[in-house]
Amino acid sequence: MRFFNAEKGFGFIEPDDGGDDVFVHFSAIADRGGYRSLDEGQRVEYSASQGDRGMQADSVDPL
Repeated sequence: MRFFNAEKGFGFIEPDDGGDDVFVHFSAIADRGGYRSLDEGQRVEYSASQGDRGMQADSVDPL
């Protein structure tokens, strides 16, 4: 994770391949029965698709 703003509920994933950052909304984070948030520098697995403003994560699983 490059950045995640828990108050606003979104952030950006920095891909391992060095490509463009991927937008992530809190609703795409796997629900593990608690508050869905991510930490800067945290590793994640995700799937992404092309959105109106670039790549966006469809599902995010914190590692």
